[in-house]
Amino acid sequence: MPRGDKSAYTDKQKRQAEHIEEGYKREGISDDEAEARAWATVNKQTGGGKKSGSGRGRSKAATKKAASKSAKKAAKTRAAKKAGKPYGRKKTAAKKTAKKSTARKSTRKVAKKKVAKKATRKAPARKAARKTTRKATRKAAKKSTRKSPAKKTARRATKKATRKATKTTARKSPARKRTG
Repeated sequence: MPRGDKSAYTDKQKRQAEHIEEGYKREGISDDEAEARAWATVNKQTGGGKKSGSGRGRSKAATKKAASKSAKKAAKTRAAKKAGKPYGRKKTAAKKTAKKSTARKSTRKVAKKKVAKKATRKAPARKAARKTTRKATRKAAKKSTRKSPAKKTARRATKKATRKATKTTARKSPARKRTG
């Protein structure tokens, strides 16, 4: 029997599913979702397909219990609708989303810690890479700021003059006198 085949369901179950589906459509739920929810409700209430065959469905007591439970739920939602209050799964959905968000936060924290650990392991390699990039940028900066040939010769001349001046002052100073 292919998945989604409804041949195992009784006519009554099919009517129930159709009625439930119409109710969901009135609430503004899409056709596919309404059908899926309707059959899920029928399965919950009746225990699945009831046509002949051993092991199908569940006991009458279990069926009655599930049916009364869903009927009570329906009565509550109808009363809430009339009173203009929120109804349905909104409370539990909010709780679930809150649980999910806290779970997501904790997984994000764990992921951040893992990334931080990996980063600390790779820190020496990063430092070396930074050094090489710094050196390369410094070299490029020096090349771009090099002086013209005229400025170079002037600079050399000033250097020579300062050297000569220091040599002559060193010769004249008494500390450098040779004693023989």
